[in-house]
Amino acid sequence: MNPQPSQTRRNFLSRTSLGLGTLALSSISQDGTLLGDEAKPKDGLHFPAKAKRVIYLHMSGGPSHLETFDNKPQMQEHHGKDLPKSVIGKQRLTTMTRGQAKLLVAANQEKWGRFGESGQEMNVAFEHISTLADDMAIIKSIHSTPINHDPAVTFLQTGSPLSGRPALGSWLSYGLGSENEDLPEFVVLLSNGGQPVPSRYWHNGFLPSKHQGVQFQSKGDPVLFLSNPAGIDDRNRSKIVSGINRLNTLKQKQIGDPEIEARINAYELAYRMQSSVPELMDLSRESQDTLDAYGAVPGEASFANNCLLARRLAEKGVRFIQLYDRGWDHHSDVTSNIKNKIKQVDKSCAALVKDLKQRGLLDSTLVIWGGEFGRTSYGQDRGQTFGRDHHPNCFSLWMAGGGIKGGVTHGSTDDFGYNVADDKVEIHDLHATMLHLLGIDHERLIYKFKGRDFRLTDVAGKLVNPIIA
Repeated sequence: MNPQPSQTRRNFLSRTSLGLGTLALSSISQDGTLLGDEAKPKDGLHFPAKAKRVIYLHMSGGPSHLETFDNKPQMQEHHGKDLPKSVIGKQRLTTMTRGQAKLLVAANQEKWGRFGESGQEMNVAFEHISTLADDMAIIKSIHSTPINHDPAVTFLQTGSPLSGRPALGSWLSYGLGSENEDLPEFVVLLSNGGQPVPSRYWHNGFLPSKHQGVQFQSKGDPVLFLSNPAGIDDRNRSKIVSGINRLNTLKQKQIGDPEIEARINAYELAYRMQSSVPELMDLSRESQDTLDAYGAVPGEASFANNCLLARRLAEKGVRFIQLYDRGWDHHSDVTSNIKNKIKQVDKSCAALVKDLKQRGLLDSTLVIWGGEFGRTSYGQDRGQTFGRDHHPNCFSLWMAGGGIKGGVTHGSTDDFGYNVADDKVEIHDLHATMLHLLGIDHERLIYKFKGRDFRLTDVAGKLVNPIIA
């Protein structure tokens, strides 16, 4: 008689976590497409999805909404004066600006324009993104709470300002499964220098480790340690992986630990990626017209290259593609710095959306652009120049594709761009809306951990219906 597998704590939690992830996988057909409602399990995907994947363009550091998408011409008459105390209310200021003269920097030093048939308003420095006006939904009333970068990014990416929760991409990997067995379901790409971007921003948290994000490198091995070590060829590597997995399988039968199964899957995926990833990362396969449209140069490390890679990853069925572009933390000379950063990303972002549209992928791909918070309407004195401090109370982002109603602006801020005036959108509302577009009811995407049910949206979250097509 075979002995019963021993019951580990992790195994027990795994067996009691019957969330969407364990069920949604059975609603994926062999070719990776979602089955019709009649073929879905009772607790599978909750309704037909408008999007199959997400490309999240995160502008790390916090772009100023006052220099990008939230024009406040009425601030001109207040330039150089203190921000009214009635506007600040009881909100705390950071130690970097507390006690300084709160001089307002004129928000419309740059030219603004209205674009497309919808008349979307933005800084004219967005020479290329402005051509997407009728495809975009601009939300001007995003509201967060953390005032420093790390907890603010953590909140935006995991639904909690405290580290340890699963990232957005991990939740989607858990809930939707894979469309391509030769690639990870959650891929991360970094560009430029600036605010640190630690790997825990794409960690799986308490979800099984198979749902962790994988960072792709622009130079060297596309994925760390992907190449064979010196003296090891593909045949020997295959034997090594097979041998290790046989041992892991024996251990898995003994104790039933789901992490062992995740490790087996990881070894097998890594071996398959040896052939799939290098080909994917080879941008020289693209036409010169495509490279020129993005501003991409094969072999370089750049945001432009990452945008083109994002399209290639989307074509291959990767569920969540996260781009981090650093350098948006403008505590000094905000006017010049914002111009430079817009110029770095403008062409590539527009090319990505247009390329997806031309290839018939935009309708099934949700594209998001934005940072972790906005910037203050008062100036941060840095000697010869003025910048803006962190400001989570209101900021802007835009979305396109994947079920988004194009050409709409949602929400507004007060005359100083300091507080939300109407239609506030909390971070959990943003997450709930994203999941909805992917066919998931955010209240039913659950994982049991340490005796309680966890959600990406915790105990909050409501749909932002005006931006849904």
